[in-house]
Amino acid sequence: MGNPQEILQRYWGYAVFRPLQEEIVRSVLNGQDTLALLPTGGGKSVCFQVPALCLEKLCIVVSPLIALMRDQVENLEKKGIQAGMISSSMKAMEIDMLLDRCMDGQLQFLYVSPERLKSERFLSVLPNLNIGMIAVDEAHCISQWGYDFRPSYTQIADIRELLPGIPIIALTATATPEVCDDIEIKLKFKNGKRFKKSFARSNLAYIVRHTEDKPAQLLRILQKIPGSSVVYVRNRKRCKDVSDMLLSAGISASYYHAGLDGATRNVRQLQWLEGRIRVIVCTNAFGMGIDKPNVRSVIHLELPDSPEAYFQEAGRAGRDGEKAFAVLLTDVGDERDFEDRFNHAYPGFDTIKAIYNWLGNYLQLPVGAGFEQSFPFELGTFAKRYKQHPVECYSALRFLEREGLISLQENHYQPSRVFIPINQQELYDFEFHNAGYEPVLKTLLRSYGGMFQEYVQIREQEISERTGIQHQRLKEMLLYLDKSGIISYYPSNDEPQVYFTLARQHPERIPISLKRYEERRDAALVRMQAMIRYVREDQVCHSTYLVSYFGEKNALRCGQCDVCLNQDKEGKSDALNDRLLSRIRLLLEGGALTPDQITALMAYEPARLLELMRSWMDEGILKEHDNNSVSWNSND
Repeated sequence: MGNPQEILQRYWGYAVFRPLQEEIVRSVLNGQDTLALLPTGGGKSVCFQVPALCLEKLCIVVSPLIALMRDQVENLEKKGIQAGMISSSMKAMEIDMLLDRCMDGQLQFLYVSPERLKSERFLSVLPNLNIGMIAVDEAHCISQWGYDFRPSYTQIADIRELLPGIPIIALTATATPEVCDDIEIKLKFKNGKRFKKSFARSNLAYIVRHTEDKPAQLLRILQKIPGSSVVYVRNRKRCKDVSDMLLSAGISASYYHAGLDGATRNVRQLQWLEGRIRVIVCTNAFGMGIDKPNVRSVIHLELPDSPEAYFQEAGRAGRDGEKAFAVLLTDVGDERDFEDRFNHAYPGFDTIKAIYNWLGNYLQLPVGAGFEQSFPFELGTFAKRYKQHPVECYSALRFLEREGLISLQENHYQPSRVFIPINQQELYDFEFHNAGYEPVLKTLLRSYGGMFQEYVQIREQEISERTGIQHQRLKEMLLYLDKSGIISYYPSNDEPQVYFTLARQHPERIPISLKRYEERRDAALVRMQAMIRYVREDQVCHSTYLVSYFGEKNALRCGQCDVCLNQDKEGKSDALNDRLLSRIRLLLEGGALTPDQITALMAYEPARLLELMRSWMDEGILKEHDNNSVSWNSND
């Protein structure tokens, strides 16, 4: 078994773990089921990737988003760690080859969607794999009380019966205490341990600005707060409008949403990551798996759907520990728009059933067909054909996804790839009798290695330039070679897809539940109301409000949000010292502590807290001992 510190240093370049990371790693290595609650940017990936490398066995990682899986696989491969993923866009032969690599011990991480856990092929192979642990990312998806519940996540516990004794680690950045309990129950934790890092971010100032002119306010914020920024908006058109407005004001900006082609998204994301673009204006399609430490501001121009969504998106600011700002701009129409969005998000149970049937008709899919197949799907065309509001269609499809019938995959770029299923002699014979195809095959082999062993990504434009064959003609030749069985060729794809987790169901026997629909609608309403209260709040510290929402008791006032700053200005902050003193008294009930230990246990500015403790020692409230520790003065 490897040493965690050595692996952390070798692959991540860090000499020490962040707070709680080492304890989580040790828990997994001790074979304990583990729940890790770390805020966005808290280093969740390290908590399962390090112990997996220590165990030197395969780690199965369950993740809900293809983009997130792809980012993590690419990041691991850049470190020289062998990783792969199974997505619904892959063909059966690709999946079989990847599973064969797992059985041969060639992969250290295998990322899968929760829907994949129901695949007979995957389940039949699973017991034959040398698995050391299971990691469940975005674990709040397993709970019906979570803000992004997915029934397919409940299948995860079933595979534990095939893998007795294998520990599981569940990770999330957004879970209330009720959701945490549900995660542990649904995953069948045994002798489990729960680790929770405070959700308080001492370097992140939460600001709510009520304004009648959001564009002007946005410009003022970006002019006042230098550095990289993310601006979140609700729809694709506004992405471009806001980006154009910033550019016209002389601020380097671009925009990002799922409607752009994959190449454009990749270029803009890279430009922003490298600092060539200062501001990225985006929908919530941007951000998952993006780890840019020096984001100085995250600005929302509309209300997010829930405190969970807001906390996760705002948390992308200040991951380097330096001062950063999370700003939410709101105006008089936001709450009304918010309620309209909610009504569109829950269009009615009968409407959802109708949209499911229309989906089958749209794809010309008979009842009983489509199982584990993907189909190109364009939401706007679908909504127009059946005269439905696009948002209602999207929401209905998402509900069907959470019920386990389909998986809706917004367009993500799948590069072209090639595998050669014949041996070298057979390939030579084909070239000898088909000289016109020889330049293409020779260029493929010279440009890309490993095609006889696995699917390899290719670039048709690159091959076209090297062979002198016109691009369209080259693609036709590759398709002919595929049809002839000489190569297996999958052209690049950037279309949205619908993946059928179940075969198309009969209209009168669609397995969805009115009760679950109503429960989810009611739970979403509670989260929406919590978000509205956050915006209206002018007495309770914004940081305190958010961390209390996630179950932290006795959360301390941050001293830097707009509520705290207004209270300080008005001389209303005396109560803070009393709260700090009460918290310290509770800590000292367990015995004397050093001032440094106390500051480490409290989410408050250390220098100011040390200053206050010195004054309390001078006043005799705290008693100082020779070993530099302090205790509560019982004579007080």
